[in-house]
Amino acid sequence: MTVPETVSRNPATGEIIGRTPVQGADDVVRAVESARQAQKGWAALDFRERRNHVTRVRDFITAHADSIAKTISRENGKTRMDALTTEVIPAAMAADYYGRTARHALRRRRLSPGSILFMNKRSYIDRVPFGVVGIISPWNYPFSIPFHEIIMGLMAGNGVILKMATQAQEVGKALEECMAAGGFPEGLFAQLHLPGERAGDAFINAGIDKLFFTGSVEVGKTLMGKAAARLLPVSLELGGNDPMIVCNDANLLRAVGGALWAGFSNAGQSCGGVERIYVEKGVYEDFVRLLRARVEQLTYGDGSDPSVQVGAMTTAKQVRTVTEHVDDALEKGGVITATAQRFVGSAKGQFFPPMVIERVNETMVTMQRETFGPVVAVQCVADLDEAVTRANDSFLGLTASVWTRNRRKAHRIAARLEAGTVTVNDHLMSHGLAETPWGGFKQSGIGRTHGCLGLEEMTQPRVVVDDILPAVQKNMWWYPHSKKVYDGLLGVLPLLYGRGIAQRLRGGARVLGTFARTFQKD
Repeated sequence: MTVPETVSRNPATGEIIGRTPVQGADDVVRAVESARQAQKGWAALDFRERRNHVTRVRDFITAHADSIAKTISRENGKTRMDALTTEVIPAAMAADYYGRTARHALRRRRLSPGSILFMNKRSYIDRVPFGVVGIISPWNYPFSIPFHEIIMGLMAGNGVILKMATQAQEVGKALEECMAAGGFPEGLFAQLHLPGERAGDAFINAGIDKLFFTGSVEVGKTLMGKAAARLLPVSLELGGNDPMIVCNDANLLRAVGGALWAGFSNAGQSCGGVERIYVEKGVYEDFVRLLRARVEQLTYGDGSDPSVQVGAMTTAKQVRTVTEHVDDALEKGGVITATAQRFVGSAKGQFFPPMVIERVNETMVTMQRETFGPVVAVQCVADLDEAVTRANDSFLGLTASVWTRNRRKAHRIAARLEAGTVTVNDHLMSHGLAETPWGGFKQSGIGRTHGCLGLEEMTQPRVVVDDILPAVQKNMWWYPHSKKVYDGLLGVLPLLYGRGIAQRLRGGARVLGTFARTFQKD
């Protein structure tokens, strides 16, 4: 019997670079069972012991950074520079950060009493690992996105089951090598290869304790609906159509450089990349003149060539989507004012030239939905109020950026933007900061990964309430009840919130008599 397999190809050349057997739902069940057994002992380890394993992973990545970057570039299509700077280096930094931080982020937190009435109660919150978490990861950042979540899950005391994107199987094998270097207990981590349309059902039915998904809004909603039948917790990161606001006082050279990076790195296939640029009219012409010139100087093509700045598109389907969005914009009055002219590569590759579209309006698909390609749409706005209104006019809200020399103004604008992350004079970099939470508003998702909030998402809170007075026999409101007890408890609210000292003293006198019964044994 022939085992079905996935054939991996280099999107820049079309060459076959690997083959991977396809697994099934039974493999997921076995993986979850193994992870659950291994997780019990793993969760009992001290954070320092868990960190030792994660540090070995960090050291392995450090020693093999170039080969990992090459693998990512060959299978994903991004340039080797993109692979190194946006995936490999951030992954090593994340391993170090979560290894150092998890103990503090997930430590026991003692709670201050909320009322003098319960001064005898002492409470604390422990963060408890879910057990086995499932991760379904995307193809656009095939190494760094799942890596962060794997390390957070493990440091929090969970077992982890990963489903790599079908288009990232060779990267998945490289990731497995990294995890193997950590020397984790057998079965604690497993990577599986299932078709995307089967993975959600297989993970949910196999009994995972929480699901982390990064992908499209449509698939995220479907998975959430299926998870609801089990009341299975989910964390969803579902993309963005991210705005960039350029103020009249912006450093235009820096702003244009930021637009190039955030709009075109990874061939624009970044959920947190710039897609919509709103420029105040006072600097619009200067900004677009610089932007057009810089775009036309970009080199795009085969990312294995060090002179190439923008690599290949990962899938042919995504090339079609970007083409449709551009055609729609042109039909509705948009104009392509700049296109990258310098191409290096093979006609067999999946490429799309970086471009700028102006004269855009809100009826265009590229202004409404995630284009996910090397296209930026630029619109002139009368003032910052209009810029904020247009930036927020989206059902997505992942990231946004503000470009100005006035930091105080930048923070005022940031406070008005409906986005999970707002950067000032930068864009598409907070994902590389392990300490900053990652996630969005609106339909960009639910929950957060990265940072202390991400570590907390890998656990659930358990509160313990302790009575520190050993002589107490019962609470004031316990049985038996009587009018005397009722009247005494009527004094609670005047004691706590009465207007004036006299009212409070009268309330306290009533409570005092009832409080005395807490020490009586009958």
